[in-house]
Amino acid sequence: MKYIGAHVSAAGGVENAPKNAYELGATAFALFTKNQRQWVAKPLTSKSIDLFKERCEKYGYKPEQILPHDSYLINLGHPEQEALDKSRVAFLDEMERCMQLGLDRLNFHPGSHLRKMDISECLARIAESINIALDKTEGVIAVIENTAGQGSNLGWQFEELAEIIEQVDDKSRVGVCLDTCHTFAAGYDLRTPEACEKTFADFENTVGFKYLQGMHLNDSKGELGSRKDRHHSLGEGEIGWEVFRYIMKDKRFDGIPMVLETIDESIWKDEINALKMLAA
Repeated sequence: MKYIGAHVSAAGGVENAPKNAYELGATAFALFTKNQRQWVAKPLTSKSIDLFKERCEKYGYKPEQILPHDSYLINLGHPEQEALDKSRVAFLDEMERCMQLGLDRLNFHPGSHLRKMDISECLARIAESINIALDKTEGVIAVIENTAGQGSNLGWQFEELAEIIEQVDDKSRVGVCLDTCHTFAAGYDLRTPEACEKTFADFENTVGFKYLQGMHLNDSKGELGSRKDRHHSLGEGEIGWEVFRYIMKDKRFDGIPMVLETIDESIWKDEINALKMLAA
């Protein structure tokens, strides 16, 4: 079963996200559980929590169909202790919010060394940050999103994802979200069925599909290997439709939330329908 949706607005409260997803005809959705550009947010109210759960049940969304995303400010590999501590506190808060909402995974960008520390040292620091959060929470999987490799961001190579996972103590509570735009921008070709075979075989051999807990379905404005995080509407960018046909036909991508972060929200419903048709 393919779960297909988009990263929908939670403006006015997290309880509005399931309704917004349903109106798109989505069978999956992503959301921010707080303002993604602020360090601190008000706690979730019991009313919002209850309404969120009620609406998820009403519209048929189970935890495995939902991919919450953490704040963009968090850097779990920050080279400076004060900023690292701040990120770890914020990440723990995000994990706790997922627990409150009955969600079983949290998607996040791994972190950046800011050209101030060794790559392997930074990857180890990210893993340590994950371990700290997992020790203080339960039932929520830390889902590492692969990046485009812009600047000093880590997690753009499959080997870096594997290196983080290797150092996470509880392997049952760590996973990966593959973003098609980021994957392509990082240098992994997705433009033909043959290229998809090669790239996903590389992922299987380096990381493993058992760790795949979600996907972001985006075309790319940037060229192959551009290391630029520039999303585009499906079929409108440098990747084209082949990878989305491939994913929709491949059972290895069943049972996980696959969400659009494409640039034109007005056509999300059309993009979701097109993906559903490919999966049919």
